[in-house]
Amino acid sequence: MPKFLFSKIRLYEINELMKNVKQPRRSHIVLNRSGRKKDIQWLMGQRINDETYPSKPSWQADHKLQPTLEKILHDKKYLAAFRSFLQSEFSEENLEFWLACEDFKSASPEDLRWKAEAIYQEFIQPLASREINVDHHIKEKIKTSLEKPSLCCFDEAQKHVYLLMERDSCPRFLLSNAYLSLKYKSRTRWYI
Repeated sequence: MPKFLFSKIRLYEINELMKNVKQPRRSHIVLNRSGRKKDIQWLMGQRINDETYPSKPSWQADHKLQPTLEKILHDKKYLAAFRSFLQSEFSEENLEFWLACEDFKSASPEDLRWKAEAIYQEFIQPLASREINVDHHIKEKIKTSLEKPSLCCFDEAQKHVYLLMERDSCPRFLLSNAYLSLKYKSRTRWYI
């Protein structure tokens, strides 16, 4: 009896025959080839967006995982860290103004006048104790609206301050030790 049942030639013939055999479509099979992404697209019958599923981890993919200013302002832990970061830079007046405006929007009609006056005196008027950096025209609009204040009298200034924080303060915060230590603490868990 020969040592080898199949010769190399016979193996090549079997491989050629196997190429012509139709395999059943099975979407639960994990594909380990280099063309995995295209095969999965074909199996699922839909296109996978490169931006949604990046093939390689990159700075941009990691950057998308960072919280937005909206999340920072509505999460207590992030807000406390953001506030302390801004205090360390002596620039917390923008955040305090934004929070005062949010509080103002929930004020009762009886309280609108005195709350609007308090916000104006603390953040808007020239030489205010915590004057924010907004355009002169915005300040004049607010001053005239104080005669009969409405819930939206600070909206333009609040939007301007939000954009300033989004472009300037928030990116610096996301690179600061205050944010990085908070991020590190949220990843570690202590078990007793």
